[in-house]
Amino acid sequence: MVTTAAAVADRFSLQLTFVPFVSVVVVTLFTALLTAPQGDEISEFYLGDRAMSPLRNGLAMCGDHLSAATLLGSTGLVAPTGYDGLLYLGGTVVAWMTVLLLIAEPLHRAGRFTLGDTLALRLPRKQRPVRLALSVCTLAITTLYLVAQLVGSVALLTQFTGEPGATTRTLCVVVIGTIVIVYASLGGMPGATVIQIIKAVMLVSGVTITAVMVLHHHWNVNALLGAAADHSGHGTRFLEPGLRYGAGTASKLDFFSLEPAIVLGLAALPHVLMRLLAPRTGAVLRSSVVWAVGLVGLVWLAAGILGLGATAVVGRDTIAGTDHKGDTAVLLLAHALGGGVLTALLSCLAFVTLLAVAAGLTLAAASSLAHDLYSAVIRRGRASQREELTVARPAAVVIGVLGILLALLAWGTDTATLAFLAFAIAASAILPTIVYTLFWRGFTGRGALIGLWGGLLCSVGLVVFSPVVSSTPTSLYPASDFARFPLQNPGIVSIPAGFLLGWLGSVPGTRHEDATYEDFEVRMLVGSDPAPS
Repeated sequence: MVTTAAAVADRFSLQLTFVPFVSVVVVTLFTALLTAPQGDEISEFYLGDRAMSPLRNGLAMCGDHLSAATLLGSTGLVAPTGYDGLLYLGGTVVAWMTVLLLIAEPLHRAGRFTLGDTLALRLPRKQRPVRLALSVCTLAITTLYLVAQLVGSVALLTQFTGEPGATTRTLCVVVIGTIVIVYASLGGMPGATVIQIIKAVMLVSGVTITAVMVLHHHWNVNALLGAAADHSGHGTRFLEPGLRYGAGTASKLDFFSLEPAIVLGLAALPHVLMRLLAPRTGAVLRSSVVWAVGLVGLVWLAAGILGLGATAVVGRDTIAGTDHKGDTAVLLLAHALGGGVLTALLSCLAFVTLLAVAAGLTLAAASSLAHDLYSAVIRRGRASQREELTVARPAAVVIGVLGILLALLAWGTDTATLAFLAFAIAASAILPTIVYTLFWRGFTGRGALIGLWGGLLCSVGLVVFSPVVSSTPTSLYPASDFARFPLQNPGIVSIPAGFLLGWLGSVPGTRHEDATYEDFEVRMLVGSDPAPS
């Protein structure tokens, strides 16, 4: 369920939080409007001027990747479970870096504005149905994740006010959603980039400073681990595997199911992939990825220190007594180390992070609607740039309003469930299609269609028939019992199924796409069209 713990900070912290938050919003909105695309060039709206430095690109990539869950959820995972939480952090970082380094350059060379352009180049005979399937998957992923961000903004407000009333919830979601719509619909990629860069700078600085404050109390890692174990209530078991994922076979399988879904899903999120197309050259992309990998690694390292520090300084009993999920751990730690001022700064970070991720998701969804669905599928490529841009801006408004309405209806739903389902769809439908498109000569349009639709339906179907929806007291419908899939996370089945379906769809029959792969491979390797023969 959404966090409904009692308030962990006083009204002074709440008031102090909104001073920097409102300042950031005003500055970024003003900057986004100044840098907004003024002409009819769709490339400027989708990708900006493509003239950013590697550092700015790297900061924007870092901002796209990191969500509020990194600050609140990850520290909340480490604080009560110790080793298991650290194992999750380490595995996530290493695998995400591997996937990013593997697909970033080939996708950049073979891409244009959206992932649909890459698939159309590789699979021209089936480009319209493939773009349609990809657009549906993109909308499903971005809507689920957008709703999770908007519901999360209310959960964050709850840390200050306790259980909010209906009016407060509605006001919070509408205000955050409206700001997001302005970023995406008016600012386009330049506007979304502004908020991503500012968010990344604030997040990296904030967690690093707080981690240094933790290490000031416990001057080396051994001292920190020892203090955390002493205050964990588990002794040395805190530093051993099994506290979270060792309860039984189903628990262990759930971990092995969740981990690849998060790692591979994060790398295949539409707004993260779209960012890979923004650098102008391959050299800029490589430097940008290095910056992004380093910054994300630094934030995840700091998140581990903050999680251990929360247990060492605050104590597990206090954290669990405030919020059994542990999401308040970092705020309790901030209050213990720096009082209301540090609590306000970290809370502001979380709000800005929610804004930035939601803006990126809205822009990615609007781009897919306007470019893939409207221009390529409905108008069959005959839409002018002005016409496509005229559709893209209202599309961002529609996606934002849809997210607001669903977030209001979804109050009470676990935000982690929405986010994990989005990751599972991305890892099961989009990632196999990307990998096959880039690296398998035998991949066909039929394989792409079966893989995309199959990965989407498999992910959603397994969650519908899992304990997330029915059969347990924490299910959406606890009184019903139609759970036939025993795990809460579908990745262990849906990801292999996505790859298998893409392969099965490509194996039989004549592969008309073989001839086009030669040209596609040249472009993917050297970044330009082959010379005419």
